[in-house]
Amino acid sequence: MKMSFKDTLGRTLRDLRISVTDRCNFRCPYCMPAEIYGEKYNFLPKPEILTFEEIIRLTKVFVEIGITKVRLTGGEPLIRKNIEELVAGISSIPGVEDLALTTNGFLLSDKAWALKKAGLNRITVSLDSIDPAIFKTMNGRGYGPDKILDGIRAAEAVGLSPVKVNAVVQKGVNDSHIVELARYFRHTSVIVRFIEYMDVGNLNKWNSNEVVLAGDIVKLIDHELPLKLLTSNYGGEVAARYGYKDGSGEIGIISSISQPFCGDCTRARISTDGKLITCLFATGGTDLKALLRNGSADHELQKAIVNVWAKRTDRYSEERMYDIRKPNSTKKIEMYQIGG
Repeated sequence: MKMSFKDTLGRTLRDLRISVTDRCNFRCPYCMPAEIYGEKYNFLPKPEILTFEEIIRLTKVFVEIGITKVRLTGGEPLIRKNIEELVAGISSIPGVEDLALTTNGFLLSDKAWALKKAGLNRITVSLDSIDPAIFKTMNGRGYGPDKILDGIRAAEAVGLSPVKVNAVVQKGVNDSHIVELARYFRHTSVIVRFIEYMDVGNLNKWNSNEVVLAGDIVKLIDHELPLKLLTSNYGGEVAARYGYKDGSGEIGIISSISQPFCGDCTRARISTDGKLITCLFATGGTDLKALLRNGSADHELQKAIVNVWAKRTDRYSEERMYDIRKPNSTKKIEMYQIGG
């Protein structure tokens, strides 16, 4: 029988996000700006990264204490060699009810079938614009969107559904193409989720003036493609759901800036180097890799995880709301180390 426990604010641990690599083939300015993460940047050496065996063992431990949903992230998870072997290992764990992966989609058309065969349930693709010029700027590598769109079609074809597309909206960069992106995936099963530009990490030079608020995103789309609010699929769902009134599809809005959802957060994260992180905006974590490698038994790992979660007080986004112009200046973990 699974355990169930809550943090100091009554939030149950249910979701686990695992960063399988800190490397990426994109250099998106809001995550891994090229001027910092250039060719000479020293990413984690292989011995410091969790092995597949360690990730699978940790996942089993988390399942025993209540986790039912697992998401693999990065960096870019599809550049981790033989990632489908990790998917197969996790999908075979009794109690994992949902296994998903977030990717930039560049390698997805070649990997979609292998991932589905290995047991992956769903895929989320980051795609900030389908306008070639804007997308080339936003991925920092000059790539056009065609290969990513091919990957999305491949994911649909093999049944990695529903495919979700995450689009970070940044004022003055891609906000003028919000409706274009929504229209492109209308009349398909793909759900586009528009995300308020967030102050994740320390290096993206976040400015609140570049945030397009959720309400404004909804108004822009609704003006041309009338929307209706839908009910949530489950408690703690991060995206507010909207359907087109004519029944031609669905979008989501993720509003960490204007309407924080800290109160329903059930997510824990494992960084690439094996730290337990309890908030996307955390300043540090608890080293589970050290416990794994010093011979700790599973019950000792469970105790460490439960102790961390039981003391959890994180509600960064709610606290930031008190003055959106002054985000916490404390050094935070970078997004590519713990995923989105």
